[in-house]
Amino acid sequence: QVQLVESGGGLVQAGGSLRLSCAASGSIVSINAMGWYRQAPGKQRELVAVITSGGRTKYVDSVKGRFTISRDNAKNTVYLQMFSLKPEDTAVYYCNANIRAALTIYAQDYWGQGTQVTVSS
Repeated sequence: QVQLVESGGGLVQAGGSLRLSCAASGSIVSINAMGWYRQAPGKQRELVAVITSGGRTKYVDSVKGRFTISRDNAKNTVYLQMFSLKPEDTAVYYCNANIRAALTIYAQDYWGQGTQVTVSS
């Protein structure tokens, strides 16, 4: 059984910072890409940032220069450091990871439970 557990969300004023963490646990053989998605009320879930197992990163245009994704492979953890937060960043943030679990042939996507980020103006 593989689980992703997120932490670090909360309420912050515009211009502030937050760091999200997501730790994968369970019978993990390998982890490929890890990423963060977000879903605002009434909107579709969107990819915010992704990082490959080799450390290559990609960001949605709206967060470039403000958010940084990183990972600690030894801890099976991915982070999202968010600076200069704006009210439009308010959403539930979800962690995603492509993981090959023990006793399986193929990797599959796993999701965290979501953490609320609220940015007040």
